[in-house]
Amino acid sequence: MRERSNKPKVVVIGSLNLDYIAGVERLPAPGETLTAYSLLRRFGGKGANQAVAAARQGASVALIGCVGADKEGEAYCERLRLEGIDTVGISSTSKALTGTALIAVDRRAENTIIVAAGANRELRTAEIRRHSLLLDSADIALLQFEIPLTSILEVIRLANSSRVPVVLNPSPLLSDFPWGKCPLDTVIANAGEATAIFNQSIAQVQADLAGWRRALADKRVDCLVITRGAESTLCLSKDDYFEVPALKVKPLDTVGAGDAFAGTFVACRARGVELRKAIRYANCSGALATLKAGAQESIPNRRATERAMRGNS
Repeated sequence: MRERSNKPKVVVIGSLNLDYIAGVERLPAPGETLTAYSLLRRFGGKGANQAVAAARQGASVALIGCVGADKEGEAYCERLRLEGIDTVGISSTSKALTGTALIAVDRRAENTIIVAAGANRELRTAEIRRHSLLLDSADIALLQFEIPLTSILEVIRLANSSRVPVVLNPSPLLSDFPWGKCPLDTVIANAGEATAIFNQSIAQVQADLAGWRRALADKRVDCLVITRGAESTLCLSKDDYFEVPALKVKPLDTVGAGDAFAGTFVACRARGVELRKAIRYANCSGALATLKAGAQESIPNRRATERAMRGNS
């Protein structure tokens, strides 16, 4: 695939959250109260995180989402504009506060996350249709599962009608998503998500390519990318299967690493980078994002990602 010289256009549709991140010695057991040794407030939400990642990789990015009609929502939009992200698609609502995520991170960089969707639940199909021109002009659209299902389906419908490739990061999993009724260009899932969606064994991908390919065809997914943390990333389509090694790092905080991967992947694909190389970029970006605390604060720019790529060749 030949890379485009013009700036690629990416539209991200998804959530915007305020993250409250507590540092703990270990993650709590059910019913247990622990004392945190630190507390940070950061900007997060899978939609916004992935938009920031794509913008830092050089894409022209627009974000469609919803914040509360509060100071936090105003501050978030200003933050995104400073990243060069088009915020015309972000609406505000007085029905709910700006979304919030409560995150605990332990000394091993493992985390647990509780999300209060807030204003993200108010992103309605009417708002999606109102910004359909953003989708029409995009090179690629990126979605997650932190907004209402009806809005997710409307995005896919509009993108399909405009022949805009849809990349879906199905997180957190929705049990009622109508797999098989919505054609998708690419699904980016972690190992647990991929197992749940396709009802196939991750350990048996290479040994059962035919079974996996039938599952992809049943779900109307052209390409599946399975991230596995420090292990190699798997990629499967009807015509190809390969693994891409992860960049070896010593992680400090894994919050936002998956979002860095997804945003980098779509930015690369939007500018015409071939699939294997796009995953290499995304692996490096995701790994670099584990070296700093926070979600957006840790997401690398294109220069840092390319430097890591050269060192990982």
